[in-house]
Amino acid sequence: MRKLIIFGFGLLISISAKAQEVELPTAYFEIGGYAKADALITTYFNGQPAPQSPIKDIHIPSAIPIGPLGATHDTYFHAKESRVHFDIGGKINGKQIRTYLEIDFLLSKAGDERVSNSYNPRLRELFIEYDNLIVGQTWSNFMVLILPDDLDFIGAAEGMVFNRQPQIRLTFGEWRFSLENPQAFITPNGGGDFIASTGGLPDITARKDFNESWGTLSIATIARTIRIRDDQNKLHFSPGFGLTLGSRIRTGQRNDLRFMFTAGNGLGRYVGIAFVNAGVLDSNYDINLIGSVNGYIAYLHHWTENWKSSFNISGFMAMNNTELGGFDQNRYAWSASGNLLYQVSPELLFGGEIMAGYRDQESLELGSFLRFQFSAKYNFRYRAYLAN
Repeated sequence: MRKLIIFGFGLLISISAKAQEVELPTAYFEIGGYAKADALITTYFNGQPAPQSPIKDIHIPSAIPIGPLGATHDTYFHAKESRVHFDIGGKINGKQIRTYLEIDFLLSKAGDERVSNSYNPRLRELFIEYDNLIVGQTWSNFMVLILPDDLDFIGAAEGMVFNRQPQIRLTFGEWRFSLENPQAFITPNGGGDFIASTGGLPDITARKDFNESWGTLSIATIARTIRIRDDQNKLHFSPGFGLTLGSRIRTGQRNDLRFMFTAGNGLGRYVGIAFVNAGVLDSNYDINLIGSVNGYIAYLHHWTENWKSSFNISGFMAMNNTELGGFDQNRYAWSASGNLLYQVSPELLFGGEIMAGYRDQESLELGSFLRFQFSAKYNFRYRAYLAN
């Protein structure tokens, strides 16, 4: 094994040395990602989450415990957000091609804390990019990739479009168009567990990015057809739609203001980390779509060369039909957070963060929490070039 490791490092060094002799390398191999350790100290004011609830790892609005129970306290350490990616690229017929694979260990139920804290890897992204075409699983084209600079995995979870899924995407300059996985989830008549939709047309998205001297702005739209068959195999469907915009505005040499706003009908799993379903069935099995609005605003401020802070607030509001879906539907959520981060170098960061979160249902049952988080994060990236 030792000889194999030495041989592997020697091969990488020789490849890198050979690449330096070539002015224009044509192919590369990259491994990167980050190692991150999190310590979370949380007070849940309305009961305690289940042992493997995702709220213990990261903030997910729908997982906040609700009910009349009193406050509970939880201290939890994990390294599951750590991730690794492999990026391989080159040229075919004079056009750039690459394949990208990324994994982490979050939300893995195959593990526990009894002995080794072992968790299965989880697929995040896996796609092929050829010229202006992307085929595979990556971030939805409906999502504007502008996130708060938080220690929590997502941060302003209620206020975001947040989705990765299989798709076919074409890029033309600042325009991007995609056909994406159409799966939707629907609340049964009277409430209860969700029902999965029935196939149908792919979700269609379009996005325009603007890059200016003052910052960036992106506007995206989505159109989808949500379908389901009743017990007599009769097809019922309803068209959904949405609009989102996100921006990063420079407010100084290194500071910026970030925001996102989204509104739509039948967006379901695209917004608020699936805080609500796309629709609810009536007694005739017709789909009544659930409307929603959500957004966040965040400010990043650099105090010195190495010290910085991010502050944000986000919210989500659903327009539910209680006559059809009952009173156990999520109605409203918000969170607010602030942190102090020490950027030792571009690769190494230490920091502390405080976050408060809240959700309620149409029944007026509610839940809230207060969390202190301390994190250490090291980014790594190594690339080797191959010559013809």
